[in-house]
Amino acid sequence: MQFIQHRLRLSPVLALAAVCLITVSCTTVTTQSFKVTDSPNVKAAYLATDADFGKYDRLTAEEMGIYFPEDAAPSADDQQRTRQIFREAFLGELTDYQIVDENGPTTLAVQASLIDFRHASTADATMVRRELRDIVEPGALLFLMELKDSESGRILARAADSASAPAFSSSTATATDWTSVESAAGRWAELFRQFLDENLNK
Repeated sequence: MQFIQHRLRLSPVLALAAVCLITVSCTTVTTQSFKVTDSPNVKAAYLATDADFGKYDRLTAEEMGIYFPEDAAPSADDQQRTRQIFREAFLGELTDYQIVDENGPTTLAVQASLIDFRHASTADATMVRRELRDIVEPGALLFLMELKDSESGRILARAADSASAPAFSSSTATATDWTSVESAAGRWAELFRQFLDENLNK
């Protein structure tokens, strides 16, 4: 796949993320803070101010989080197929990394989340994890990657992008466009592989 590097203007949802990701949650007091990092490959990227990736030499890939509004979600089978497509795309980009199945002191956990709220209402925001509720809004699609210490679960970095917009089934009258899903998975896998490389010095 040819990768064309480009910068994009932050959409409203990512502009909101720039404010809210300074803390884990806008509504939760926490001692963890983030700083914006210069990453030309994704729209928005943040590092924990005390992040140190020096000790990590392997990765574990957590199950992808997928969030759709309840009344506009693809079938369970479609969602599982989507997870599989994204997992294969990401693992295909991580051939230079040691991938393991268990947590450990030198293992960095990688978790991707696809939040498709293009057909969502404000009430649907409660579906996502608490710390993500302030960075999503109705009408937006967001792909998020989080790097975490596998033992403590502490988030060390986040990156977000929304340029690719796969066409998912939103009702029985529509079908998921699997070509667009595979294309988005491939593009995001490449973008976030580069984000990993930037932070892990590969």
